[in-house]
Amino acid sequence: MKKILHILRRRSAEEKPYWEDFSYETQDAGATVATALSSLHAENRVCASKEEFRPVMWEHSCLQKRCGACAMVINRVPALACDTRLSELRGDIVQLEPLKKFPVIEDLLVDRSVMMQNLKDLSVWLEGEAKSGPEDMAFEASRCLQCGICLEVCPNFAPGGSFAGMAGMAPLSRLIARLPGEQRGRVSRAYIKGVYEGCGKSLSCRDVCPADIQIDELLVKSNAAAVWKRWNSIR
Repeated sequence: MKKILHILRRRSAEEKPYWEDFSYETQDAGATVATALSSLHAENRVCASKEEFRPVMWEHSCLQKRCGACAMVINRVPALACDTRLSELRGDIVQLEPLKKFPVIEDLLVDRSVMMQNLKDLSVWLEGEAKSGPEDMAFEASRCLQCGICLEVCPNFAPGGSFAGMAGMAPLSRLIARLPGEQRGRVSRAYIKGVYEGCGKSLSCRDVCPADIQIDELLVKSNAAAVWKRWNSIR
């Protein structure tokens, strides 16, 4: 199997981006985009269009679909590099771009700190004891990788805006599920302001979620508990 990695590159946010091609060949049918990117560094190859090879900058950690760090745009679709097999991509060219909703640091590496800031603004933490259950809603929300892919396709999310997107909804939903009814006031207000009032329910996030979270069901249950005060609806 032979692929051409067509990568949008830049040294900094101020530099004009340019495209650069790298050839990758493997006999491994399970090779992923992450495998190919890692090989570029391992082989320290010289690119045909440059006199010296400059390592492609991208973010990664576990490479096991658990951390969400390797999110990028692959063939115009946001996805995890470690979860995208080259054999499943049509054609010989694999186009790689950084996520577009976040500031570019270098190459495929972006600054997703706005996601953490949104969680801080929403005060997503416990201020007292929490109860156990209901397990279905809390577990579903806990599977969120905080990768930012949902925000990439969301028509309502913009960095610096009041809408935190599904990346903010998931941890809030966990608190709604865990906190006793009398303690949900603060979390419910944060949910209404940061999620409910901004969500247009296009559910484009559901289609690209690498964790396959049932976002529509999570929204229904969270809205019932936080907005309509139907506590029994989350069970």
